[in-house]
Amino acid sequence: MSFLAPAALIFAATLPVVVIFYLLKRKRVVRLVSSTLLWQKFLAETQANAPFQKLRHNWLLILQLLLLALVVFALARPFLGGMRKPSQLRVLILDGSASMQATDEKPTRFDRARSEALKWVDGLTNSPGGGSSDQMVVLLAGANTEVKQSATSDKQALRRALASCAAADAPTRLTEALKLAETLVQNQANAEIHLFSDGAAPELGEFENKNLPLTYHRIGVRCENFAIVTADVRANPDDATQRAVFVTVANFSTNAQSTELELRFDEQIVEVRPLKLEAKQSTPLVFAVNQPRDGTFRLHLTATDDLAADNDAALVSLLPQPVKVLLVSRGNRFLEKALRAAGNVQLSTAASLTDSAKAFDLVVLDDVQPVEWPEANVLAIHVANTNWFGAWQRVESPGIVDWKNTHPVLRAVSLDNVQVAEALAVKPPPWAVALVDSPSTPLVLAGERGQQRIVWVAFDTLQSTWPLRVSFPIFVANAVQWLDPAAARNSRLNLRAGEPFRLTLTEPAKSLTLTTPDGATRTLTPSGEGRELLFAETTRHGVYRVTAGTNDVRFAVNLLDSNESNLTPRDELPLGRYAKVSAAAAVKANMEVWRWAAAAGLLVLLFEWWFYHRRTA
Repeated sequence: MSFLAPAALIFAATLPVVVIFYLLKRKRVVRLVSSTLLWQKFLAETQANAPFQKLRHNWLLILQLLLLALVVFALARPFLGGMRKPSQLRVLILDGSASMQATDEKPTRFDRARSEALKWVDGLTNSPGGGSSDQMVVLLAGANTEVKQSATSDKQALRRALASCAAADAPTRLTEALKLAETLVQNQANAEIHLFSDGAAPELGEFENKNLPLTYHRIGVRCENFAIVTADVRANPDDATQRAVFVTVANFSTNAQSTELELRFDEQIVEVRPLKLEAKQSTPLVFAVNQPRDGTFRLHLTATDDLAADNDAALVSLLPQPVKVLLVSRGNRFLEKALRAAGNVQLSTAASLTDSAKAFDLVVLDDVQPVEWPEANVLAIHVANTNWFGAWQRVESPGIVDWKNTHPVLRAVSLDNVQVAEALAVKPPPWAVALVDSPSTPLVLAGERGQQRIVWVAFDTLQSTWPLRVSFPIFVANAVQWLDPAAARNSRLNLRAGEPFRLTLTEPAKSLTLTTPDGATRTLTPSGEGRELLFAETTRHGVYRVTAGTNDVRFAVNLLDSNESNLTPRDELPLGRYAKVSAAAAVKANMEVWRWAAAAGLLVLLFEWWFYHRRTA
């Protein structure tokens, strides 16, 4: 046993003082007391001539000495050392993701994680001489990693840091937290990283060979949860006058569950569908509805489960407007027909690019080098811009080896058996992602450069077999939809929790009012001469509203993450293909015992009261 405040043992010098008081003879003074059981011998004494008397056996003296000894013992803050090596630094990471709000732990998983972390704070060892001592860092791994408390030995500061932590509706992002923890424990002897989480995180492969001193404290006991895992609203492909709301509902519970899914439009119920799903099953649903005006679709699961954040989803839906497209081409009929078939397109054609292009939402450059590049979004085919690429060269017969059909531009697109005669070989710029790859060069790039969206095709489609494939008009329709400025604006109105919201204002404003889903308001200052707003604190699901003058915009934030909705506590954290960290068993930490000493002192006080009443009953 050791002491955190051994200097308090100096108060043990008061013990002889109590004994001296009992050696002194007292004058006989009548006093009213609650109990005379332990005082009767002294009331009966009549000798008062000598200043001192013989010390006699007395239970009151023994109890007072015992009580004072316990008080001094408690002030010295004794602790029992754990079976571990001394540590210079300990990093506590609290998982603040949505799954940590599950109520299978009471009151929530996050509260349980915080209470476990507090036990480690209570066991922190301080050096009484002011020399080296253990220190702790508190990190909150939410939408972004926050340093709640830098390295310190101050237990009160650590407790305040833990009390200020809260879980959000965002997915788990442990990579950033572990990277920061790794830098903190470097070159620290016997340093430790303690992660308090349910393990609902993607693979952490980059830490496979880092040999992190990581201890994983698993939180959670079960998985009973229904969830909305995907939600989207688009034009109804079967009826252009309607909107289609696409939803996927999953049952992550261990048994079959029944619920109802409600669809509302601006708080009015549109449709209610009963659902019954087997364990670990999901089902897609489509609602075809009429939308009379711009508004918000709201989805709600009536099931009572362990996580409420994924039972609701909101979708801001704006009525589609015709896309004004300018095709600059020498006469590519395949491309022109594909553009006209894209739907809701007002197509104009030209042989060269002129100043009138500013009136269009989208410019398609088909093997035509413009004198001045347009400011609108661009679909560029077999034409390169020196501002996009540093250099390029020609490559003969590049074969297509891979394509990313998860990107919206290649949704439902297959490039099997597509042959290309010639292409431009470039190095992908930082702002673009390769959607179609050949062994030597990317063949299709897509990205956003500044405020301009660009889809770049490296080859002339007429010098390939692509226009003869069904995938070509599908690609063109996808590209038009992705490059449509209105569609891009609409996509920014429906975010995943933790994603930043960016808005270009129609009118400049000095300040904006933001209303959060819980009704609270905040004043924000836009940048870029009052024309652009960037808001990153989207950690709560629901509908937000931004107002200022003629600017009145709503945007929705949703969880929509199957990994978070699967509440099954993970026994292991995968660190790559071969490495993993298993959930730790109980680890014995330093435990302070002053509370027990103080409790013993209270029992001593209560004992006299009990003993007296027992004798007089």
